[in-house]
Amino acid sequence: MSQLFAGRVALITGSGHGIGRATALRLASLGATVGINDLKPEFVDTVVSEVGAAGGKAIGVTENVATRDGMHRAVLGLAERAGRLDVLVNNAAWVRYQAIPDVAPETIDRMVEIGFKAVIWGIQAAAEVMHPERGGAIVNLASVAGIVSQRNSIVYSGIKAGVMGITRAAAAELGARRIRVNAVAPGAVPTEGTQRNRNAERDAGRIARTPLGRLGTVDDIARVICFLAGDESGFLTGQTLAADGGFTTANL
Repeated sequence: MSQLFAGRVALITGSGHGIGRATALRLASLGATVGINDLKPEFVDTVVSEVGAAGGKAIGVTENVATRDGMHRAVLGLAERAGRLDVLVNNAAWVRYQAIPDVAPETIDRMVEIGFKAVIWGIQAAAEVMHPERGGAIVNLASVAGIVSQRNSIVYSGIKAGVMGITRAAAAELGARRIRVNAVAPGAVPTEGTQRNRNAERDAGRIARTPLGRLGTVDDIARVICFLAGDESGFLTGQTLAADGGFTTANL
């Protein structure tokens, strides 16, 4: 592959598996030094080894990015070890789908801490270390659930709609510093984290409502993230791209 990210450093939160892992592997294959973040050291070590085995460069970042201090340690620590930070991918999440009567305070608190607050803390920390002239790119993980919703998703849909708002506001504020902020809104993508919410009947219904006739893959989303993080999208900021096979367009 071409070295589109040669010399650049990227932190991907929640990259021990799923979309985060796929993004880290792809960015590394394009020349970036990637920071692999997860709460579980064994996940971090596995992905760092995978990147190295493929000829890439990776640095393990085992921090709890759901807290402000943890996110700042992750961002600032990677920037110190690698000498710079050019890309931040706010991917980490914790998700529970519950009917409105069943939503508990602890569910909201944990989902908001990881899926909403951590995005703000990440933007805050990245803006502190990204070069004032060179700038950088921040990509947030939203979801089509922030555009079109389903039952039992009141907390998740609210958070992901909020991530889109965070993206627009941060882009407006950080543009003068040459920092671009965009978001990806994936459609249904089978991952380790989504298995509990999927079954064959539900998948078939989703596929039938998707113009491209299939579910997404982690690699589909990783490609969009890399596009938004790279120079080819240099005049895009404040945008949310729905990577969903046409699902939202067909079901608005």
